Amino acid sequence: MVNICLVAHFAYGAVTGGDQGSIGGVERQTSLMAKWLVKKGHKVSLLTWVEGGGDDEIIDGVHVIKTCRQDAGLPGIRFFHPRWTSLISAMKRAGADVYYQNCGEYITGQVAMWCKANNKKFLYSLASDMDADPSLPIMKTLRERWLYKYGLLNANEVIAQTKKQVNLLKHGFGIDSSMMPMPCLGPDDSQYSPLKWYTGKPTILWAARIHECKRLEMFLQVASELPEYNFVVGGNPGKEDAYSQGLMDTMRKLVNVTYLGMVARTDMPELYHSSTVFCCSSEYEGFPNTFLEAWSQGLPIVSTFDPDNLIQKRKLGISATSKDELISGIRKLCSDRDLWQVYSSNARDYYQEHHSVDQVMERFETLFNNLGTKI
Repeated sequence: MVNICLVAHFAYGAVTGGDQGSIGGVERQTSLMAKWLVKKGHKVSLLTWVEGGGDDEIIDGVHVIKTCRQDAGLPGIRFFHPRWTSLISAMKRAGADVYYQNCGEYITGQVAMWCKANNKKFLYSLASDMDADPSLPIMKTLRERWLYKYGLLNANEVIAQTKKQVNLLKHGFGIDSSMMPMPCLGPDDSQYSPLKWYTGKPTILWAARIHECKRLEMFLQVASELPEYNFVVGGNPGKEDAYSQGLMDTMRKLVNVTYLGMVARTDMPELYHSSTVFCCSSEYEGFPNTFLEAWSQGLPIVSTFDPDNLIQKRKLGISATSKDELISGIRKLCSDRDLWQVYSSNARDYYQEHHSVDQVMERFETLFNNLGTKI
């Protein structure tokens, strides 16, 4: 048995099974990992912001340790106290052998620094291609870039999701990393029901957090040029600003677009199952959890982001580089039933081969065990 601590500040909503807060792929995967490892007999803690009350909790066997409220403290000071001080306190309370964190941010460096000072092992996992880009284009401050680089260079093990990320880390930072697929909770053979070809209008699904890098506006431009199709948007903005408000105004004007807001995790399978195509319009990604969820249901994808060209090579959907190519890809899949069925079958097969929970988590468990024995 290994004592494992997973650091994921926004994961409280995911581990409780709710639909509040920031619940993205990282949070869902981390929560899934925590509960799987507990079932295998490991001692697991999960570090989050203070939500649902200030006291630590036990949820499905996972010790949820709270740091502080995200908005606690005074501007300019809160970075150090209470954010950094409460993180240190929470890591001490966890008393783990191995600490795991996913997603490039200043917290990566803070976790690595504490682990190094206390002879603990640190496992870091990339969430986005931008985390492997040496220019760190989405990290706006020198402090954030310095801390992230420190964490990356001082992690005991680094996990990448794609060959592209492995190469970027090697050439940009001189770091050797291991490529590891992420787990995704999908239906097993006894639960799986193949998707049916649509009757009536095809439904095109978009699901993500609403952020500039996801380019929802491109998806809405596609919708405006394909009035004969239904378009469904799931997700909410991280903040209310002019960008998100403009998108909301646009969606209200498009009669073939349905906006669902934040969708509960338990409702996502039915949403995939009722769609014809999943569409991604992102500028950049890592390996979206929504891809894995869609493929687990046999749902083909049309996307402007193609991790390691898998969509194209494995015929899991259609890759695109522009709005016009998204339109062309959607039309192609929705007008050719035989092609759609081949891609649907390929998608399900790919998920089963590479991302089913037990298959992936057994590899993670081996990695945690190996790190735990090196203390």
